[in-house]
Amino acid sequence: MIEETEYTGAVTPGGAAQVRELEHLTIRKMAVSEMSNNVYLLTCRSTGEQLLIDAADDAPRCLELVALGGQRLAHLVTTHRHWDHVRALAEVAEETGARTYAGADDADHLPVAPDVPLEQGDRIRCGEVELEVSVVRGHTPGSVVLAYAAADGSTHLFTGDTLFPGGVGATDRYDYQDFETLYQDVVERIFEVYDDRTWFYPGHGDDSTLAAERPELDSWRERGW
Repeated sequence: MIEETEYTGAVTPGGAAQVRELEHLTIRKMAVSEMSNNVYLLTCRSTGEQLLIDAADDAPRCLELVALGGQRLAHLVTTHRHWDHVRALAEVAEETGARTYAGADDADHLPVAPDVPLEQGDRIRCGEVELEVSVVRGHTPGSVVLAYAAADGSTHLFTGDTLFPGGVGATDRYDYQDFETLYQDVVERIFEVYDDRTWFYPGHGDDSTLAAERPELDSWRERGW
C-alpha cells in the first residue's frame, strides 16, 4: 500500500493511504468499498500501540493498513452498527485478536459483540494516547465519536456518520433515526464542547473543521438534514 505524507484528507477506494503526523499520534486514513468508507489507523508514536476505527470492508486492506504502523492491532473500534461499517469486523478481530469496542446501544446489532460496550464519557487508552468517547445519538442509538486532544491544544474528532462537511448524518432511512436527536447531540456534545481549531474525520469523504461548519448550524436545523 502506498502512503501519502502530505495530508489532505482526500482518499479513494483502492488508492493510497494518507498519513498525518501529530506530536504524539500518527493518523492513517484510507477508503474502502463502493460506499467509500473511511478506515482510520491511530498509532501511538511513543509505544507503537495501535487502534483501528471502523473495519468497514476489505479485511486484507485493513490488515495491510495495520501493518504500515509496524505493530499488532490492540484496539478495534466500531463507530456504529450500519452494515457498511462492519463488513470486515469479524475477520479483522479474529486475525488480530484486538480488543473490540462499540456503543452500548449498538452492541447487539454487530457481527461481533464488543468486548467493551462504550458509554458517554468513557476513555480508551492506546499506548500513551487517550481518546474520549461521546455517544451522539440519532443516526443510530449507539453511535460514538472519539476525541483526541493533541499537544498543540487542538482536538481531532473521529465522527463516524454523525457529522460530515456540510451537515449531520442521514436520519431518514430507519425507524430509530431522528434528526432532532442527532442535531441536538451534535450541537451539545461536539460544537459546544470543542473549539474552532477542532479537525474532524468522518465515516465517508473528506475531513473538515468545526470552524468551517459552525456558521451553518442554523441552516442545517432549518432544512432538517
